[in-house]
Amino acid sequence: MMRVGLLGCGNIGHLIASHAEGFEITALYDQDPDRARELAAGLGATAYDSFEAFAASDVDLVVEAASVRAVRTHGEAVLEAGKDFVVMSVGALAEPSFLAHLRAAAVAARRRVYIPSGAVMGLDNLKVGRIGGIDRVILRTTKNPASLGLSVAERTLIFSGRADECVQAFPKNINVSAAIALAAGREVEVELWADPAVDRNIHEITAEGAFGDAYIRVRNVPSPDNPATSYLAALSILVLLRDLGEPIVVGT
Repeated sequence: MMRVGLLGCGNIGHLIASHAEGFEITALYDQDPDRARELAAGLGATAYDSFEAFAASDVDLVVEAASVRAVRTHGEAVLEAGKDFVVMSVGALAEPSFLAHLRAAAVAARRRVYIPSGAVMGLDNLKVGRIGGIDRVILRTTKNPASLGLSVAERTLIFSGRADECVQAFPKNINVSAAIALAAGREVEVELWADPAVDRNIHEITAEGAFGDAYIRVRNVPSPDNPATSYLAALSILVLLRDLGEPIVVGT
């Protein structure tokens, strides 16, 4: 059975742990050691007080369920330790220089970096569409202002610009834009709206290219204990991990 190391033991880490099937979580690390120990106790796994010891543990891959900062701080070390790396906080890869650096580290270590589909659908189609050329991609995301740490009385546009700029401004809330940009292979035009009337995270993707045009709208239920994260994002990691051990895999 595939052995997994969990980097980050918060809400998403607990969801992954509670739905582990087809893989085993054997090592955990969190910047809060008590949080790692608490989750490890329920799994019969080992919690590490230092990242270095965690990276050296006997696991096949490491799943990041922490933050953009964690990816940028520890990503290269995970690969150099001979582990594949699953990145949930894909906003870290919106910075071209870091993306190139992490890719080079993966090539040098002969390891892979996996990016789950996260809170949206249609990334496979964008990957296919880029073969013929994609001319334009627009992402319009609407969230309840509370999940953004804001207070507004009516629907308000709070950001309009490139995906990398949006990730810098809202690193915990708009990883979707970075994932779409990577799948499409081009800049994404992003609009981020705060709307007190919505109780779900809504992502609308419009793509145009040689393949034709597509429109996808996803209304996500927020993660139970973290309204800034969509439940679908956590579930996408579980599917990715399960597919790694499957002989037949559906999707591009």
